[in-house]
Amino acid sequence: MSISTKLIQIAVFSCALTASAGAQTHQHDHAHGHSHDHAHGSETNKKTAAKGFFADTDVKDRSLSDWAGDWQSIYPLLQNGTLDKVMAHKAEQKKDKTAEQYKQYYDAGYKTDIDRLVIKDDTFTFYQNGKNYSAQYKYDGYKILTYKAGNRGVRYLFTKQQGEAQAPGFIQFSDHIIAPKKADHFHIYFGNDGHQKLSEELHNWPTYFPSAWKPKTIVHDLMYH
Repeated sequence: MSISTKLIQIAVFSCALTASAGAQTHQHDHAHGHSHDHAHGSETNKKTAAKGFFADTDVKDRSLSDWAGDWQSIYPLLQNGTLDKVMAHKAEQKKDKTAEQYKQYYDAGYKTDIDRLVIKDDTFTFYQNGKNYSAQYKYDGYKILTYKAGNRGVRYLFTKQQGEAQAPGFIQFSDHIIAPKKADHFHIYFGNDGHQKLSEELHNWPTYFPSAWKPKTIVHDLMYH
């Protein structure tokens, strides 16, 4: 799939956005969840910011430096079976889906053909199908997404200023963090139709971990972080 096609398909200024009824399915692990629903003991039931429970006043602006680094997509790890044990773990812990159903769910979520992202200063370099291209972006604030279940998420917004045509016009980060802090992984949304439209994307959230991390480290993080 070319990025132009993908960008059409997927996906703060200080404002709140109520998710549409058709988008309710994503409150899931993703609001979030999927790396943070593995807390042990009394931590499991705590309403934390990482799980989507926070006050508006707790949300702070962040700089792109929070996401600076060299990042790998974990979609190939899902495709080649490396994450099968993660899916089995989720099925065993939650008992709401089979391991195969979880794999299908995350296949839709992680799906991307951008295998690697390098973020340095204000520049993104995208690696896709053996080629790469770059563009510069500026911070445009954040959006708070409110889900029907009552939990919420924060998208940090960046808008393209200049760069190669293949690079998306709008980018949003979601990483369970709501104030300045270095991310250790993130979900990212790409699009060309503006931040409002992109914020409605709740089913596809390409996910990236540091490129230096080995598969076994990523598996352990997804299961126990």
